[in-house]
Amino acid sequence: MTSVQIHKINTVLITGASSGIGLQLAQDYLAAGWHVIACGRDKAKLDALADTVLVGATCFNFDITERSQVQQVATQVGDLLSSSACQLDLVILNAGGCEYIDDAKHFDDRLFERVVHTNLIAMGYCLGAFLPLMAKGSHLALMSSSATYLAFPRAEAYGASKAGVQYLAASLRLDLAQHGISVSVICPGFVATPLTAKNDFAMPMQVDTQSASTAIRRGLLRRETEIHFPKRFTYLLKLMSFLPAFVWQKMIQRDSQPRALKDAGR
Repeated sequence: MTSVQIHKINTVLITGASSGIGLQLAQDYLAAGWHVIACGRDKAKLDALADTVLVGATCFNFDITERSQVQQVATQVGDLLSSSACQLDLVILNAGGCEYIDDAKHFDDRLFERVVHTNLIAMGYCLGAFLPLMAKGSHLALMSSSATYLAFPRAEAYGASKAGVQYLAASLRLDLAQHGISVSVICPGFVATPLTAKNDFAMPMQVDTQSASTAIRRGLLRRETEIHFPKRFTYLLKLMSFLPAFVWQKMIQRDSQPRALKDAGR
């Protein structure tokens, strides 16, 4: 009798897959033979991508900030996984946004709420919806930012939300270990994307989305707890964080270039 070998196809779910790093990751995982579940908020754009660069991917359109939409899509993803007898091997919660506080004295609490809701609370919605679909041996990745290594002017909302993601990942890593689910946090530096193209300041050591995707996929393959890049930039920030606070604060305040680390990662 001839034995038949069944080759398992890995499945990855990526939020924010309609542009920037998320789109590049979706393309690269597709090219590597993965089943990609690409999620995005812009339906027209996602549909267009499904007919061009994301051919073969399963696309879902929803807003991560709307809990009911996230739960509805999770039900559909669960049905898809059941019908195809597969599981979520990797979930990358990449979607997020960025706005800045221009006048701290007249603190914009509404802006702060929007950013924290998008980058942190909505990530909680995704965790509540998709974690139950992940089995032993799967991997979870949360998108943070290298901006969390140091405090930057105007980044009260963005930095606070991404610092929350850092802590969330670290705590999840402890609690999900008993379920056999590993956790990575991703901390990019500046990446050339449509969003960062709007910046009106210099972005040191910027990399393209292909380089970002390569670094992330390599780190996820190794199941690294923290994936940060480009290394020469992120290690510089880490090194600065060890200096006395008055030293690095003076350096940052004196230099107007990095006064707004605008979504250093998308």
